[in-house]
Amino acid sequence: MQIFDAHLHIIDFNFPIIENQGYIPPQYTIEHYQNDTAQLNILGGAIVSGSFQGFDQNYLLHALKQLGPSFCGVTQLPYTVTDDELLSLNEHGVKALRFNIKRGGSEDISKLDYFARRVYELVGWHCELYIDSIDLPEISHVIESLPAISIDHLGLSQDGLPHLLKLVEKGVRVKATGFGRVDLTVPKTLNAIYEINPDALMFGTDLPSTRAKRPFEFGDIEIIQQNFDEQACEKIFYTNALNWYFNC
Repeated sequence: MQIFDAHLHIIDFNFPIIENQGYIPPQYTIEHYQNDTAQLNILGGAIVSGSFQGFDQNYLLHALKQLGPSFCGVTQLPYTVTDDELLSLNEHGVKALRFNIKRGGSEDISKLDYFARRVYELVGWHCELYIDSIDLPEISHVIESLPAISIDHLGLSQDGLPHLLKLVEKGVRVKATGFGRVDLTVPKTLNAIYEINPDALMFGTDLPSTRAKRPFEFGDIEIIQQNFDEQACEKIFYTNALNWYFNC
């Protein structure tokens, strides 16, 4: 089974780490990631900047160079970033902009409308939101008008699921990640999203699962395999994310 890991973190203490909400993550290098996924057929993935990495790009560029062109970056940037900086990051494999509403460390959500349009028009990036879906109604009118948006970790909460599903109907993508950090019934949620849009779900390991109640385990993959046929699994594990990051 081919996998495009749509959500992973590399935490390299050779680069700046910022304490966030009293939390400093453990180191998690490329070698750690490769060891943890050695039994999986991972053909590429998306390295996602965490709250504890702020606007540092050096760790990400280093990781992308080490992992190669089948991997891409999801970064955090201030809205004052120059066009030249965006173009350079794009050339080095960055493919998306992240807004971390849940934990902070990124640009303020008030800049979403302007910033999402700017990066999409200049370099073709989509935007990724780490947000509890219960908070989606406050910004749904903005999200619905934007060209390309994905939401992390199934939107996190059962109470917010109806809001998430309404956005899936509008074309928003959803990461099938972080099963150990969500407060919802994972199989039912996956099926509800897939029924609305088979292209929406994108599997990721979420390694090293910082601050999750339960870290990623291989059983998370089995949850998907047990609930979807082979064609659907191929989309969720590989082609949906590959197309989202490299052909969007």
